[in-house]
Amino acid sequence: MDFEERLKKAVDRGRKRGEQAHQQQAAAQLSEEEFKRLHSTLRLALSDYIETCLQKIPQHFPGFNFETVYGDRGWGAACSRDDLKLERGRRTNLYSRIELTIRPYSPKLHVVELSGKATVHNREIFNRQFYQELPDVDEGEFRRRIDAWVLEFAELYAAAS
Repeated sequence: MDFEERLKKAVDRGRKRGEQAHQQQAAAQLSEEEFKRLHSTLRLALSDYIETCLQKIPQHFPGFNFETVYGDRGWGAACSRDDLKLERGRRTNLYSRIELTIRPYSPKLHVVELSGKATVHNREIFNRQFYQELPDVDEGEFRRRIDAWVLEFAELYAAAS
């Protein structure tokens, strides 16, 4: 076999290898409909978990109002409370709130995003986002973040009260 024949065979093998890699990559990529379905499944599971965690805040701190959050801001829950502080004849309103949501699906980004905001006695303590790309989402990591953010809020509220 001369060099020209070996070169043609090498080029053919390379093309076949490239086509196989392209086919595997295309099969591995999720379709847009699969992205939506996966996001919806994760959103439901995580927003239920958020509600479960935040429903416990009023049990430990009476006076907090629990609310379910859904719509264009995302799906999740919030707890808030207004306190009145009287000091030397002066009235001060002290507002506290925690809100955790899973943001709506974005076809451009293909991510699951957890958004969290918290305020204790009129002072913002955090405004955070955490996200992961859809095919690689670790639901356990999202649950750990939710736990950590709720616990941080509870600790800071308890310290301020």
